[in-house]
Amino acid sequence: MPAPPAATPAAFIQQRNLVDQVADYLTQAIIGQRFAPGERLSEVQLARDLGVSRAPVREAARLLESRGLLVSQPRRGFFVRALDAGELADIFDLRLCLERHAMERLAGACPPEALAALRRQVEMLCEASGSGDESRRIEEDLAFHRLLIASAGNRRLLRTFEDLAHELRLCITLITKTHEAPDSIAESHHLLLDALASGDGPRCREAIDYHIGVARDSVVQSIEGSRE
Repeated sequence: MPAPPAATPAAFIQQRNLVDQVADYLTQAIIGQRFAPGERLSEVQLARDLGVSRAPVREAARLLESRGLLVSQPRRGFFVRALDAGELADIFDLRLCLERHAMERLAGACPPEALAALRRQVEMLCEASGSGDESRRIEEDLAFHRLLIASAGNRRLLRTFEDLAHELRLCITLITKTHEAPDSIAESHHLLLDALASGDGPRCREAIDYHIGVARDSVVQSIEGSRE
């Protein structure tokens, strides 16, 4: 009996591209809270809605599970991950370690072009906040912090942040009123830029500790309050 024909490279690439597209759709749906924490995802319904087979939906769900956005249960399928206060605190604790280290590396040695790029990113973040597009606001917020870490010049530090960013998207959606207004967003991020421009190491550490601490406390309090 002849062996089945091997998949061609083009067919494999097309399949992977489809999986990535489904994964992007699910990510945006989770960030946009169209799927609630703990909600079960129906492979059949998603495949029907997206006009694809169940295979890419299943592969996309597995990809999002590896990124910390979904969890699977045997014989029950995939569910939107519901983070508890302890998990949220752990994620923000790691984020603080990464960004504090980046700020300390940049203190007194932040190139003017890096500061200028960060200021431009704050402007884009404020514009996104004013647009009312929550998904875009989250992405521009993460882009600022990604740029901050990239400016520190440690590629492994950046890679670790990239891995954490998937879970951070889930966390940021839980921040209700912390930085909702464009003016509030601008002020909170300009404090970081002012600290970097000062070249003062302790001031940089204090600024990032406060910035991330406010976000962490808001998320943890939101979760604890919703379960009282």
